[in-house]
Amino acid sequence: MVFMVDSSPARVDFSQDRRPLNILMAAPRGFCAGVDRAIQIVEMALARFGPPVYVRHEIVHNRFVVDQLKAKGAIFVEELDEIGETDAPVIFSAHGVPKSVPETAAARNLFYIDATCPLVTKVHREAQAHFEAGRQILLIGHAGHPEVLGTTGQLPPGTVTLIETVEDARRVAPSDPGNLAYATQTTLSVEDTAEIIATLKDRFPQMAEPRKQDICYATTNRQAAVRRIASRCDLVLVIGAPNSSNSNRLVEVALRAGGRDALLVQGAGDIPWDRLRDVATLGISAGASAPEVLVDEVVAACRERFDVTIETVTTAEENIAFNVPRVLREPTPA
Repeated sequence: MVFMVDSSPARVDFSQDRRPLNILMAAPRGFCAGVDRAIQIVEMALARFGPPVYVRHEIVHNRFVVDQLKAKGAIFVEELDEIGETDAPVIFSAHGVPKSVPETAAARNLFYIDATCPLVTKVHREAQAHFEAGRQILLIGHAGHPEVLGTTGQLPPGTVTLIETVEDARRVAPSDPGNLAYATQTTLSVEDTAEIIATLKDRFPQMAEPRKQDICYATTNRQAAVRRIASRCDLVLVIGAPNSSNSNRLVEVALRAGGRDALLVQGAGDIPWDRLRDVATLGISAGASAPEVLVDEVVAACRERFDVTIETVTTAEENIAFNVPRVLREPTPA
């Protein structure tokens, strides 16, 4: 998919010295396979069925992506009751939804397509399996995040306990301490989550755990890349949305890993250029829902102001892709 930017960021005059700026580009960065798949689902639905296509919640947490899809005919809503009677497709976002959402859609005979990231679906299935085995589930995540709401909503009320902090892990008092399992949101800080898990395991050594960690490969890889460059940087810019969990975690990782300063921006237009006056080395990364065109925009804005050299620091190669739902892969009827 191709995204185009039409942006004129505010300028600060650095022309008197046009001093050098070394940019360290963290890699991997930007779109992950789940985000790419979700956006493809909306675009393919628009191409196959024509506009409008309804999307419940932001398909991914990025305003630029959402605005681009709106321009193509996608209509974003927060709840299904905002949609009238329609034959148009209704797409569920990459973050996942409670079971009640597809049940409501089916009861209304809405044609829905689930764009939940397969790695989030994995967490849902494991939570369901633990519930069926009679275990109480401790879910490590952020209250109110759509992914947490979706995972919690797979099971009856009261069967999932949310753990947000180490202090929560120290205080939680399950009714059956010997019959527990834990799961996590896929976009958490790897280090913070490891500390919470260690605290829970210390208290509940028999607690069941995922066969493979729930924090997704993209979150882990992007944090590792930022961790690699942070100590060399005077400032790390993370490109992403304010409501993007994985983008906010990258800022935290940069600061914890020795970066002098770190900042979340949505694009070049958000950069406070005064913060770069004493910056010799700038780190750049992007959250998993931020398209590379926004990274290019930031680099171009830097080139307008500085004598830029770029070094890419790669910590992992990614070649993962997920299939879109079958309904979008079937041949179009003649």
